[in-house]
Amino acid sequence: MSAATGKVPLEFEAVIGLETHAELGTRSKMFCSCAVVDSTRAEPNTSVCPVCAGMPGVLPVVNRKAVEYALRVAVALQCQVAPISIFARKNYFYPDLPKGYQISQYEQPLARNGCLAISISSGERQMRIRRVHLEEDTGKLTHVSGEREAYSLVDLNRAGVPLLEIVTEPDMHSAQEVRLFAMALRSVLRYLGVNSGDMQKGVLRIEPNISVRPQGSSELGTRTEVKNLNSFRALEHSVAFEIERQIDLIQHGEKVLQETRGWDEAREVTYLQRRKEAEDDYRYFPEPDLPPLVIDPTWLEQVQSSLPELPGAKLIRFREEYALSVYDAGVLTAEPAVADYFESVVAAVPPVAPKVVANWITGDLFGQLNQAGMDIEQLRISPQEFAALLLMLHSGEINQNTARTVLAQMFQSGQPARAIVSQRGLAQVSDLIQVAGLVSRVLAENPEQVAAYRGGKQALEKWFFGQVMRLARGQANPQLVQRELERQLYQSK
Repeated sequence: MSAATGKVPLEFEAVIGLETHAELGTRSKMFCSCAVVDSTRAEPNTSVCPVCAGMPGVLPVVNRKAVEYALRVAVALQCQVAPISIFARKNYFYPDLPKGYQISQYEQPLARNGCLAISISSGERQMRIRRVHLEEDTGKLTHVSGEREAYSLVDLNRAGVPLLEIVTEPDMHSAQEVRLFAMALRSVLRYLGVNSGDMQKGVLRIEPNISVRPQGSSELGTRTEVKNLNSFRALEHSVAFEIERQIDLIQHGEKVLQETRGWDEAREVTYLQRRKEAEDDYRYFPEPDLPPLVIDPTWLEQVQSSLPELPGAKLIRFREEYALSVYDAGVLTAEPAVADYFESVVAAVPPVAPKVVANWITGDLFGQLNQAGMDIEQLRISPQEFAALLLMLHSGEINQNTARTVLAQMFQSGQPARAIVSQRGLAQVSDLIQVAGLVSRVLAENPEQVAAYRGGKQALEKWFFGQVMRLARGQANPQLVQRELERQLYQSK
């Protein structure tokens, strides 16, 4: 199997489920009032109290906003929300877990039995969601390797941050499906405003559970879990590699062991971290310091009615309302900020077709953003100013090439399009007499090419066009140049 394509040999089938941990974007932690801080920027151990540090004698209190955010996700994923759910203690000993246990949910989670659709080459597929439950995050370990000794540092700023775990059924069968689902789930979380989706900072952690089985079999094979994945690329490539590794083991008569594996980005291989624990190893039991979590039906209805338009519904509306392709609508609705920007531009330039707006945003504007490593939220060009640029192009004040030049200047300086055009003298030359003069000059200065054209080399017409545009510094009206060239060249025959 090729890791690049993620295709599985016909005699085997990959079976993949995902466990996603999403930090909920609350201001305080899950069971205490400590502020949630950016663990990549804040000084270590500066947002810690006796509760999240696991001191004896302290009592946790549930964060209402975290529960509300969790309900938003559960409803958006079409889950059945439990009227009563129970917190439990998940017991294990690790340096970043100060209490020696993690408060989570086990037998009675917040929600079950949801689904999320993804679009694949064969059509739309519904991926089932097994459960959605609340828990707290652990601390962060930094491993230091020196010449004389190796040690680890513990930062508890992240300990106790609200986490939402979303567990799918093993419904995916390729690395590509895993990536598509992960991207769709991230998009939903961002639309709901509950998670930033920043995988590099670890606020969204997606861990695949992978097994393979003979084609046509209904039994699940032994699974492995992969961690340390901080991008969609790493997710897709690690799944593809792990499928290939397991198939190779089986074909050589070896067993696949249940284990947790890490991802080596540099070598693009998975490696053993530890043997996988079974659920019994965690010795779950109900959290004695927290009462059952009871969801008021009225509150649940309020949460449901307050949900924004989700990416799947928005994609359908973009296709119908703006006559966009599935691809264009998918690109524009993947991020809520991009969708809002597009609709604001469309509303500001009624004469310009939405397809033209989509092409400029997904093409030239995205190109500028990617080159600068920026998100659309950081863009200095307002939708109204972007619309003004497209309106100048639509009215013939500037041509396509000039519009691209102006957009680049707008991106760098934040200046309005009209000011840039005026200051740099970039207005399109649409005066017929001026264009005719430019064409006459080019033909007069290139008699050999004119003679060759007369001799039947029709392709030279494009060369003449380029010379006229160069002489006009790219500002001549292309349609006018083309018509005048044809007129003068035919006259010269």
